[in-house]
Amino acid sequence: MIVTALRAQSINPVSVPPMAPTDVQDSLCEYAAAATYRMLTGCEAAEAAIEEDEHFDRHVFASILAVAATESRAVAERAGLSADDFGALIVQWFPLARDFFAARCPQVSQAEDDEVAMVRDLLLAQRSSEGDAGRWLAAMVARRAVEPNHLWEDLGLRDRSELTRLLARHFGPLASRNTRNMRWKRFFYRMLCEDDGLVMCSTPVCTNCNDFNICFGDESGESRMADRRREASLQAARSEPVALLSRLPE
Repeated sequence: MIVTALRAQSINPVSVPPMAPTDVQDSLCEYAAAATYRMLTGCEAAEAAIEEDEHFDRHVFASILAVAATESRAVAERAGLSADDFGALIVQWFPLARDFFAARCPQVSQAEDDEVAMVRDLLLAQRSSEGDAGRWLAAMVARRAVEPNHLWEDLGLRDRSELTRLLARHFGPLASRNTRNMRWKRFFYRMLCEDDGLVMCSTPVCTNCNDFNICFGDESGESRMADRRREASLQAARSEPVALLSRLPE
C-alpha cells in the first residue's frame, strides 16, 4: 500500500541522483524505520514531544523498536529483550501494535552474548528509576551497544543529547561518573575495566593519548535515520519491493 502510493506521486528522475545498492538499502531501512515509528506513536520522530519523562521514555522505546525492525532476525533479539519482556513492553507502551509485531516479527530464542550481558549488568547495578522501563532499557542499550555506529544512532535516537538524558534519567549514578563527556560506549567499557581492576588506557593523562578522538571525538550531526528521511520516500518509489517492505505497517 505504501509503495503503491509513493509510485503514484510525480517524481522527476533527473532530480534524483543514482544511488549505489548499499545506498538504496539504507534508504529503504530509513523509510521502514520512520514508518514503524509513526505506526507506534502516531507522529514523526522529528515532531515527538518529549518534555515530560513519560513521553520521553515512549519516544526512546519507539526509536529503538523502529530501528530494530529494519534489521534481520527477530525484533526482540535486535532490541535486546526476551520474548516475554518484549511482549510486556508492547502491551504497556504500544498496545495497538500488538497484532503487528505478533504477525510479522516472530520471537526467536537466542543465546546470551557475554559482552551484552556485562554492559546490561553494569547498567542494572546503577539504576535510578523504578519499574520495568529501566530494566528493559538496560537490556536494550546493552544490546545496541555492540552495533558499529555511535550508540545514539544505533538506538534510533535523534542526537546524542537524547542518549545522555536517557542514561541520566534511568542510570543516574553511572551517568554522573562521565564527567569528561566521554563517548558513552567507550565509557561503559572503561567502567567495566575499572570494576575489574584493569587499566584500559596506555597513558595516564587523556590529553597525551593517541586514541583521544576515539574516546572524546565529535558525535554531533544528524543520525542516519534523520539524514535519509527525505530521500527514503523517493528511493522506495524507484526501487522494486524487497522483503524488508513486507514488515511495514499497512
